[in-house]
Amino acid sequence: MKVKVDQEKCIGCGVCINTCPDVFELNDDSKAQVKDDADFDSCDLDEAIDNCPTEAISED
Repeated sequence: MKVKVDQEKCIGCGVCINTCPDVFELNDDSKAQVKDDADFDSCDLDEAIDNCPTEAISED
């Protein structure tokens, strides 16, 4: 599974991190990014995608 965060859309609200802390983290620009060692089995990615207020998260 591939997930990406559109850095232009992300506002760094942290909803995705609260939903999937083993997948997402904030980068140096205080925007969400997918962790290098992301554990996709540990959370509901659909919930993170659906709850993103700017629709910045998508599956490839």
